[in-house]
Order: sequence, then structure tokens, then C-alpha cells
Amino acid sequence: MDFIRYAERSAGLLNADISDVDALRAHLGDREWLVAQCSDRDCMLLRKFQRELRPVFEASAAGDTAGVVDGLNELMVRHPITPQISAHDPQHLHIHAASKSQSVAELLVGESLLGLANLVCDLGPTRLGICAAVPCANVYVDTSPNQSRRYCSDRCSSRANVAAYRARQKAVAASA
Repeated sequence: MDFIRYAERSAGLLNADISDVDALRAHLGDREWLVAQCSDRDCMLLRKFQRELRPVFEASAAGDTAGVVDGLNELMVRHPITPQISAHDPQHLHIHAASKSQSVAELLVGESLLGLANLVCDLGPTRLGICAAVPCANVYVDTSPNQSRRYCSDRCSSRANVAAYRARQKAVAASA
């Protein structure tokens, strides 16, 4: 498994509306094999996990290495991960986060924590962020080579750039 993808999915999970089973199914749209298994309990557990995980992203955005590491370690104790070697493609063995016997929530939590732990170890603890666009509060995973990401999406980046441009134009007009 590509652990970067797991980490990016954790940001997507944190940003997702999981108010009910239909919302969770919409979030899992590209993972059809999980959609049928979704339950109200999964939604409840994932909303709780969202509240638990957000401080890790906040710590990273603040440059708090200990907060990121301690937060992830605490979450991995609370939500034990069951890594397994997957042999569905014998030529490309790889690690999956959980077995099929786990619930949708346990699978998504396991993937998130395994991905984030690997990302923090491989790229560093400051690669998680909170969108700089006002009023957006979404999170993101920064995998850019120079650690320059500031926005959760191209939409937020464009909106912030347009707002800055308009502010500059207004300042020029006011000074003229």
C-alpha cells in the first residue's frame, strides 16, 4: 500500500461530512466494496475519531513535533492497527492496514494512523496543515518537495489569490 495515499485519505476523512450513513457512503464513493458495510455505528466512531485526530494536524501546523508524535502514538494505543501483508497481487506484496473482519470505521482509522505514522517518520512531523484560506478550516497533507503547501485545495488557493489581488488593487486605488 502507498502510505502517502493512506495519509492523504486521513485528511479527506477529517474534512468529510459524516453526519449519517449516506454521507459516509458518499465519502467512500471510490471504494464500492466498503459502501454496503457502512453503519450508524461507523459514523459515530468516525466522528469521534475526527475530533481525536484534528489536534495532530493542529500541532503539525504549529510546528509542535512533540504534539504530533505524542498525539499519533496516543491514537495508535487507543486504536490498535492490524497490518497485514496483502497477496492479492503475488508479484507486488504490500501492507494493508486491517483485515476484512473489521468494521468500516476500524479500517479507515487503521489506514489513517498507519499512513500518518509513516508520513511523519519519512517526511517529518510538519507535513500536516490547516488551510490558510479564510474561513476554510480543512486540513491537508503536504507532500510537496519543498514543503510549500498552504491550502487544502486549488479552489481555496485560487480564492485566496483573488482576494489578495483585489486587496492590492483596492489599496492602489485608495492611495491614488
